[in-house]
Amino acid sequence: MIRIQTTGDWQRAAMILRTSPARLRVAMDRAVLAEAHFFRRKVVEGFRTQAPGDRPFRPLSPTTLAIRRFRGFGGSKALIVRGDLRNSITVFHRMTALGAEAWVGIRRNARGRDGQKLVNIAEIHEFGSRPIVIPVTAAMRRFFFAAMNAAGNPGGGGGSGGFARGFLIVQIPARPFMRPVAEKWFDGPDAAARFQARVAANMGGLLGLLGSNPRR
Repeated sequence: MIRIQTTGDWQRAAMILRTSPARLRVAMDRAVLAEAHFFRRKVVEGFRTQAPGDRPFRPLSPTTLAIRRFRGFGGSKALIVRGDLRNSITVFHRMTALGAEAWVGIRRNARGRDGQKLVNIAEIHEFGSRPIVIPVTAAMRRFFFAAMNAAGNPGGGGGSGGFARGFLIVQIPARPFMRPVAEKWFDGPDAAARFQARVAANMGGLLGLLGSNPRR
């Protein structure tokens, strides 16, 4: 007969085993929410660096910069005039029967200070637009040439041809600010390892809650 002698706090060990499923659920829920906030930080960082996910934005055209300055706005960064689009990016989360779910994006009812729906603006910049035909009015023509004059380009350069025809064809190029971040930080083994590390850290932080409500 083999005699086994136990040592240590077996009562505490049994409590840890009994509460492990609940603690693991809480740890995973917290890790999901932490990943969502990490995603948002990286998207916002991409606006600042102009290279979300290390993919540089296409620079603004000289005409766009001239019009921006004429309207009283400074800076040359793409997608940042007042900061409305960048500041509208938020984290959504909810609890379900299967655990926490989280998304990062822009609310459908979010609007900029000019009243435009920011979710529509975000979609255009993320994917680019189709060619848009804009009829030229007399007021538009005066505004354009005033902006060009203020920028030291009275002829208007290549952007003035449409004014002579009476219409402009505009196509906004894609400047994705969400997909590059997702592809860099949330695809592959590094993302899985980061999530597992968050869960492990959260499990360690919950050991002191044994015997209490693990969701508190």
